[in-house]
Amino acid sequence: MEVNENFSKKAQEDLVLVDRAQNGDQGAYSKLLERYRESVYFTMLKMVKNNDDAEDLTIEAFGKAFNRIHQYSPNFAFSTWLFKIASNNCIDFIRKKRIKVTSMDTGKTTQDGEVVYFDASSDTLDPSETMIQKQKANAMREVVSKLKPRYRELIELRYFQELSYEEIAEELNLPLGTVKAQLFRARDFLSNMMESTKHTI
Repeated sequence: MEVNENFSKKAQEDLVLVDRAQNGDQGAYSKLLERYRESVYFTMLKMVKNNDDAEDLTIEAFGKAFNRIHQYSPNFAFSTWLFKIASNNCIDFIRKKRIKVTSMDTGKTTQDGEVVYFDASSDTLDPSETMIQKQKANAMREVVSKLKPRYRELIELRYFQELSYEEIAEELNLPLGTVKAQLFRARDFLSNMMESTKHTI
């Protein structure tokens, strides 16, 4: 990959790492992750205001970037490309999480000046939606069951039992950093398996 002379020294170093990653060098992926993980995390945290969501979104951002590494064009810095992927993914997450606004969501001001909001949306699924959710959960569990034991355990604790990173570290008697790194790998494996088996989750 040709190094752009207009790039900063760090951006030029990134291009070398990206080139190595595109040629299958796992160490290059690790270095790119190490370089930008913290800054991506704090960007996500500013957007979602939740530590666990920011962690998940950081992992997703790197997963998507690394899966698309061959699509990267050196017309702009790798960091610019990475943060664009992270931001777009985060915006999608926020949109999905946002409660739909209805006429009753405009709120009512009480005598004390407090604004009370009414949520007219219902969390109750109709029978067909319940069946679809169950099928998706079963499909996800089927794919997870094919992971290596240590990765399967991490995914089950994080997404089925909904434990925090700290709780998983305590449960497995592992350093927090190890839990985060292994979850990153577990999700990467899971994503690849889901893609190859064509499950719709």
